[in-house]
Amino acid sequence: MSQKAIVLDEQAIRRALTRIAHEMIEKNKGIEDCVLIGIKTRGIYIANRLAKRIEEIEGAKVAVGEIDITLYRDDLSKKTDNQEPLVKGSNIPIDINDKKVIVIDDVLYTGRTVRAALDALIDLGRPSAIQLGVLVDRGHRELPIRADYVGKNIPTSSSEKIVVELNEIDQTDQVSIFEK
Repeated sequence: MSQKAIVLDEQAIRRALTRIAHEMIEKNKGIEDCVLIGIKTRGIYIANRLAKRIEEIEGAKVAVGEIDITLYRDDLSKKTDNQEPLVKGSNIPIDINDKKVIVIDDVLYTGRTVRAALDALIDLGRPSAIQLGVLVDRGHRELPIRADYVGKNIPTSSSEKIVVELNEIDQTDQVSIFEK
């Protein structure tokens, strides 16, 4: 794979997340009864950044959790040496029943990851609403899933790959397009 272009740098990511935070507050008329749930791995870091921005804007904290969708995937591609799925565990600090759950991920592509997250959430409770926020929407949906909050729409070809790098694990903040 070769890098084709950097489409978001650190400053652009920061601006996109600030805009998403404002949109979440506006759409939900505040943050009361809202919970941000990041999809492992990068979704949790984005959810934490959004929670920080929301707290700066609203002066109140929003609960943040993380969900591991491994067992809900329809491909179970990552396995351990004994051929069992590698489960990292979920951590949702509050009851999601009757809450507005906002699922956060880095890239929306086919929609299969989001479908798996929805299945995992429904096993944990019955939220009053589920919304979706993503840093990048690259198109090519296979399921009828649409994000409520999008940092940037990046139309891609199927021969391209979007790579999101975040300081928390990659020591840099950028979104790039790679040619397969």
